[in-house]
Amino acid sequence: MGHDTDSTDPVPDAPALPEPATQAGRDGLAALLARPERAVIALDFDGTLAPIVPDPDRARAHPEALPALAALAPEVAAVVVVTGRPAGVAVRNGGFAGVPGLDHLVVLGHYGAERWDAATGEVTAPDPHPGVAAVRAELPGFLDRFGAWQGTWIEEKGRSLAVHTRRAEDPQAAFEALRGPLAGLAARHGLIVEPGRMVLELRPPGMDKGVALLEHVRALGAGSVLYAGDDLGDLPAFTAVDKLRSDGLPGVLVCSGSAEVTELSSRADLVVPGPEGVVRLLAALAARM
Repeated sequence: MGHDTDSTDPVPDAPALPEPATQAGRDGLAALLARPERAVIALDFDGTLAPIVPDPDRARAHPEALPALAALAPEVAAVVVVTGRPAGVAVRNGGFAGVPGLDHLVVLGHYGAERWDAATGEVTAPDPHPGVAAVRAELPGFLDRFGAWQGTWIEEKGRSLAVHTRRAEDPQAAFEALRGPLAGLAARHGLIVEPGRMVLELRPPGMDKGVALLEHVRALGAGSVLYAGDDLGDLPAFTAVDKLRSDGLPGVLVCSGSAEVTELSSRADLVVPGPEGVVRLLAALAARM
């Protein structure tokens, strides 16, 4: 690993490394740079590594994401993508398979219920929750009763289902109108609703990005952690990093900036301008290791 250069020294042609706005964030970044081989870099996918697009099937990682990750991954303890998507979909859309330098990348899909390891190329997961199948059968007719919200559509995610309102005539009004009724539908079948950026996901309880992140960081015996996300589903991961920091493990919270989710930006140590800013941050970190 290339750790001979002092982490505070400027690196020729390296992207500028932004400074966190909080002392906890500055301490976390200093710890990460001092001992990168003990650091975990954890990242959301949509809105963080990939720009948000109207059709989630067309979401792809930022063009510079893979080079930045491949440069950074060999220098740190682990790089992990934590996403609400199925692990296999995130791997496909991210182009993560078979990339030199990402040999030990892990993708935790469905909020940690699924795991893909680059080392094996395999996805491991428990049996699906039976409530998902019940909601799958009921959801189309349920939404038909809200015909005023034309433009909403259902995304099939295997272990969950998501109702998108971004294409509706009034996306926010559709989101608010459906949020309560969908929560009731989910509860009847033992599921919960995870709100996001113009999307309401019906999924099993008991696993979220915070649980997944805590388990991964603790299993690795990490010495520091950086987590970057953009949406409400990333709040549990932010809480997990706060928990780790209270236990003495330094961490950095990064918001992939969005005017739609101020709850995240207000809690972040560092706000960057979307996936492009995340990629620049990753490249800057890699250049200093």
